[in-house]
Amino acid sequence: MKKFWKWKNQAQTETAPAERTLFLNGTIAEESWFDDDVTPQLFKEELLAGSGDITVWINSPGGDCVAAAQIYNMLMDYKGNVTVKIDGIAASAASVIAMAGTKVLMSPVSMLMIHNPMTVAFGDSGEMQKAIEMLGSVKDSIINAYEIKTGLSRAKLSHLMDAETWMDAHKAVEFGFADEIMQRSDNTEDVEVPAVSMLYSKANVVNSLMDKIAHKCAIDPKPAVQERTGRSVDELRANLNAIKNYI
Repeated sequence: MKKFWKWKNQAQTETAPAERTLFLNGTIAEESWFDDDVTPQLFKEELLAGSGDITVWINSPGGDCVAAAQIYNMLMDYKGNVTVKIDGIAASAASVIAMAGTKVLMSPVSMLMIHNPMTVAFGDSGEMQKAIEMLGSVKDSIINAYEIKTGLSRAKLSHLMDAETWMDAHKAVEFGFADEIMQRSDNTEDVEVPAVSMLYSKANVVNSLMDKIAHKCAIDPKPAVQERTGRSVDELRANLNAIKNYI
């Protein structure tokens, strides 16, 4: 089994308390945790093998939502403080795990992405409808985690997920997905928040592009057909016959 997590423990010293650090790198579970009793149990045993506060470093594009949900629950249930630090990317399922942090910090060059859950389905229309309903339920459960952390409305969160939204550190703090932006330990000055932060929506970009293409390729409507003001053929023929009668 290829593990996507790694623990680093530092024993307590006379000048520093014990530290527990968890690194989550790469795809969250290359194989699904659905109906898997071994992998989640191994993660839980390692999590509970020590005590005290934990720092979780995340750099992941996401992965299995079942694995993310179980890790989220384990971290939420952990007795100590959980500080999440996003140093690269926390996308998709990884963003769900990040919401378990007592405090969430993002590197000034990191990104966070949320979107709708996806799956692969096979079968008739009945099976397709079941898959649609399942995805709706999964989306609701993901929104629960985002709502608890951010305080945003479910409608707002659903819209952000529909649009596949990418956020830089400043926008993530603004929306409540993160609490602070990481700084150098020797930098005690307040960091000025830029006037413009980055929010990228894939759906908005596609819609904007399609509007531009439609405008560029628009075909001018056909000119209106002018109404005829002359006489019809039948009228001319009748007049001609009348003339012939007098010749």
